[in-house]
Amino acid sequence: MSIPKIYKLVKHPLRSNGIYHRISPVDAGWNHLHFEARLMKKDETWEGNTGDNEYAFILLSGNYRVFTDKGNWQTVNGRKSVFEGIAHSLYLPRHTSFKITAESEVLDIAAGWCLAHEDFPARFKRPEEAAIEIRGGDNATRQINSLVEPGFGCSRIIAVEVYTPSGNWSSFPAHKHDERKTDKNGNLTESNLEEVYFYKIDKEQGYAIQQVYTSDGSLNELMQVRTNDLVLVPKGYHPVTAAHGYHCYYLNFLAGSDQSLANTPDPDHSWIFGSWKGTDPRIPMVNSSMNN
Repeated sequence: MSIPKIYKLVKHPLRSNGIYHRISPVDAGWNHLHFEARLMKKDETWEGNTGDNEYAFILLSGNYRVFTDKGNWQTVNGRKSVFEGIAHSLYLPRHTSFKITAESEVLDIAAGWCLAHEDFPARFKRPEEAAIEIRGGDNATRQINSLVEPGFGCSRIIAVEVYTPSGNWSSFPAHKHDERKTDKNGNLTESNLEEVYFYKIDKEQGYAIQQVYTSDGSLNELMQVRTNDLVLVPKGYHPVTAAHGYHCYYLNFLAGSDQSLANTPDPDHSWIFGSWKGTDPRIPMVNSSMNN
């Protein structure tokens, strides 16, 4: 019997402040997606140039101002934590210089980026502009906030944030997006996307469980994740469950063949889509009126 390869899919934070995550395609063993998360003190700056990449910056908590050669913006109602409002999102196209300055005592901010093949306008998206979707049902109910969603106006980058109440399942029934498929009419039915799951749990000791698996068993990893852990999803199905007593947040960045979330559910569990009797009344967990 062959032994499946062991993948190191969980990345723990590098440190407690400063740049606490930095993932490149070389680190992840894939082709497109970069990720970085920073904790910045008041007046600290993050300066750079997007080069040949497009960037999506997602505000986790705090406030900042940003100067770019495509426009200047400032947050005035940044959430105090991911459980107290919706993200501000900043999209910057390729060949854009930027300088982000922390305006709160602590700024928690994440970015995902990938190579871009077209030029699009820079865009600053406020919390009230994010569409909220309630997905699933029963104890698989969760909330999805569209940040840099399909159709946003960019080359490839996608960002969404997901809230899963205590004890609920999320990204379930599990789906995959690891090969590009079209139907007989040429319509896209599955994208080939690389993805990261970046976690926050509402209590320090809390955790969630994530599985990443393929139907042939070549990948089957079950992981306990805590606040600020990052999970790489290079291929396969990838469900999540929030431990009882702990609400779970995760930020997804995706990049690959298409600016689309087209996916294929696990056929063993797709019957569950028609089985739900209702939705969890704890959802939605956050809205833009909660932003300070």
